[in-house]
Amino acid sequence: MINHYEVIDVKQARNKKIIMRVDFNVPMQDGKILDDTRIKRVIPGLKMLADCAKQIFLVTHLGRPRGIPSSEFSVQPLQEYLKGALSRNVSFTPYVDDVTKLSEILEKKEKICLLENCRFYPGEEKNDAELARNFAKVADIYVNDAFSCSHRAHASIQSITKFLPSYAGPVLAKELAALHSALENPGRPVAAFVGGAKISTKLSVLENLITKVDKLLLAGGMANTFLASKKIPVGASLYEPDLIQKANMILSLAKEKKCQIILPIDGVVSTSLKPGGMSYLRVNGTVKDDEMILDIGPESIALFKQHISECKTLLWNGPAGAFEIAPYDEGSKLLGEYIGKRTNSGQLISIAGGGDTVAAVNLAGVAGEISYLSLAGGAFLEWIEGKSLPGVEALRLSD
Repeated sequence: MINHYEVIDVKQARNKKIIMRVDFNVPMQDGKILDDTRIKRVIPGLKMLADCAKQIFLVTHLGRPRGIPSSEFSVQPLQEYLKGALSRNVSFTPYVDDVTKLSEILEKKEKICLLENCRFYPGEEKNDAELARNFAKVADIYVNDAFSCSHRAHASIQSITKFLPSYAGPVLAKELAALHSALENPGRPVAAFVGGAKISTKLSVLENLITKVDKLLLAGGMANTFLASKKIPVGASLYEPDLIQKANMILSLAKEKKCQIILPIDGVVSTSLKPGGMSYLRVNGTVKDDEMILDIGPESIALFKQHISECKTLLWNGPAGAFEIAPYDEGSKLLGEYIGKRTNSGQLISIAGGGDTVAAVNLAGVAGEISYLSLAGGAFLEWIEGKSLPGVEALRLSD
């Protein structure tokens, strides 16, 4: 059990029919998987369950078909991949017009069966209880191993738990443990490094983090709004002038909560965001009117490293700048390398995730060194905002 959620184990799974929600929403092109990272996370736990369960029915979505069956969003191409990854036969069940017949159809399937995209069913995103009831009829127990979908109140995530004994899967459990250790019971001092384009998309994140962490390191476009609130010129940089008052409120709240906010003190600028364009280094206060701050500079990198070196726990969300285009990837890369180095040496517990963070971690080449790398986007952000996730709450045991 973890945080009042029971984690599936061999004893509970033995000789049971399991319906298991996974997140195999992976990038695909012409039926080929472009990035299998999400699927690979689930495979070890799936192998463990396959060794003891009677049958396993895998439920996932792919893309946004809006309740309309479409070959473009079919998950059938995943069948062959799963056969190879599991070294087992894996059957596939197409979309069923009459979902009441699903149980009868699945009786005759292989031990492991992949169901067609659950979002082909209009009731999935409506959290329809009847759809959930018919999903539940195929199995003895339900396992949610899709943390990245657990911020959605959908039929295969929330409503289904009303009809079956329900458990957290190994991946979901590990994610909950990592986030709990970062925000609820961290080794202190604890820091959060938050990048990204806008404050408006992460207001709740910042407000919640201020109450949880000792240091808040800000970079990217959102840092520009804070700089502007301090009357530091940001030129033509991306920032939100209508949120300057909100930035000042966050600065005041941080002071009240004794959370230190660290802002960049220099930046790499250019007059346009183009590969191979001219870039310049500017310290705060010297950015020209036609220049955009596109990355943090070397002094800021050194400052951020110094603060990270003083911490035992770090939560990382978002890149330091416009990391998709060189040379504006340097801040994300060098900070990522430093976070990975300190983690690898046992000096830091690091949890990274959300949005472009996975890409920034991969850019730095430290995916194998981060303590926990979350592949969730919206669910990760909502958790660090302090929100309850419907899929996780549905697994909560009665006190």
